[in-house]
Amino acid sequence: MDALTDLLDRTRARGAVVGQSYLTPPWSWRFADAAPLTVVAMVRGTSWIDVGDGPARIAAGDIAVVRGPESFVVADPPETPVQVVISPDDTCRDPEGRDIGAALALDTRTCGDGPDSPALLLFGEYRVRGEVDRRLLAALPRLITVAGHEITDSPLALVAAEIARDEPGQQAVLDRLLDLLLIRGLRAWFARPDAQPPSWYAARTDPLVGEALRLLHDDLAHAWTVGELATKVGLSRAAFARRFDQLVGEPPIAYLTGWRLCTAADLLADTDHTVDTIARQVGYANAYALSVAFTRHYQVRPSDYRRSRRARSD
Repeated sequence: MDALTDLLDRTRARGAVVGQSYLTPPWSWRFADAAPLTVVAMVRGTSWIDVGDGPARIAAGDIAVVRGPESFVVADPPETPVQVVISPDDTCRDPEGRDIGAALALDTRTCGDGPDSPALLLFGEYRVRGEVDRRLLAALPRLITVAGHEITDSPLALVAAEIARDEPGQQAVLDRLLDLLLIRGLRAWFARPDAQPPSWYAARTDPLVGEALRLLHDDLAHAWTVGELATKVGLSRAAFARRFDQLVGEPPIAYLTGWRLCTAADLLADTDHTVDTIARQVGYANAYALSVAFTRHYQVRPSDYRRSRRARSD
């Protein structure tokens, strides 16, 4: 498994807020709901998205990925004063705070001026921070825009076709489609020569460090040592440690520990496995050893982390 696959596999929508808006210029919406990650796409028409450092244009077929929780504005034209604010309680309000959701509603997950409007905006929000891996958030700039032609087999049309349906299991369908749209967009961005992706992503192309990364991600539970990894890739221990640190940005065992704890956090939230079972799955000898490392990293005990994650997801 490569590092990007492992990273994106941890980012999964659960009950994401997905919606679409038919819009006629001039319009301006502020997203102020503190979502850790939001995907915005234009199905038709154009808009400008501003995260605070000037507007960036997105046209039909393009997507933008915004790292929160700070608010941002999507508008056409960009100088239009804000008309609608999406608040933390998922309601649409005017700039004075009045609830205007009923006046905007058109259909299931659909609002705005009507189907004949020249612009159709789609958005999907990962609402709980635990749904998005911390390493992914740390790797992303505040705003990413990706042109439609850069996205291989873009699922945007499929998302747009599914968004207004109200059928059994529809939320799960939309969650998975949002994940797919995010992954396709991020993969296209990571592949750009000017994207400045995180060091661990760039390191995957190194024949030796890339192989070490694959080994680590394939078997987190193994009792890896720097010496064993060095032997596996054909370097001396010192040369391997130096090369890994230079390319990845941290020593091999520190990198491994970070991934082990991320995996443990996901297993705590998503499974009913005991802390001891999870500890062994991610390479710790027992529950106590995991608890010490986990508490040091997250500032909370594994059992308390599990309770808080599940409470936020309810």
